[in-house]
Amino acid sequence: MRADLVVALFVAASSAAAQASAKLDAHAAQAIIAGCVAHSTAKKQSHAIAVVDSGGHVVAALRMDGNGSGIMDFSVAKAKAAAAWGFSTEQMLQSSRGTPGFSEAPNVVIVPGGIPVFDAEGSRLGAVGVSGEAPPDDAACAEAGIRAAGFRPTRG
Repeated sequence: MRADLVVALFVAASSAAAQASAKLDAHAAQAIIAGCVAHSTAKKQSHAIAVVDSGGHVVAALRMDGNGSGIMDFSVAKAKAAAAWGFSTEQMLQSSRGTPGFSEAPNVVIVPGGIPVFDAEGSRLGAVGVSGEAPPDDAACAEAGIRAAGFRPTRG
C-alpha cells in the first residue's frame, strides 16, 4: 500500500477519534503529527513536530529525517509557549513589536510555528510546535496537522 494512502487513512480515522474524545491524548496527538507529516511530505519539507497538553507537557513528538536535535528542542519550545499563552508564536512576535519587554517574558517565543489547539467549543487543549523550515512553513504545517486531526488552531 502506498505510504501517502496509509497516512491519509490514519489521519481520517484519527480525526474522527479526536472529535469524539475532545481531549489531547496520545491518540489525538498522533493524529496531529500524522496530519503534519502529510502536509510536510506533500511540500517535500522536513519538520520536527511536538504536541503538548495544556500544561506544556509533551504528549507526542516526531523529528523527521534531516533535522537535528536542536530543531526538535525548538519545536518543543514553540509548543510550550503557545500552550502557556493560548495564542500563536506569530502573535507573540507581533505583540513583542508593540509591547516593550514582552519578548523577555517567561515562555515567550517570537518565531512562528507554535499554534494552540482548541476543540469545537473553543476550549484550549494544548499546542503544537513545528520547526525545521521557514517560519511561515512551520506555522502552516502545525495548522494543517491541527485541522487534519479535527481540532482548531483558534478559539473561534
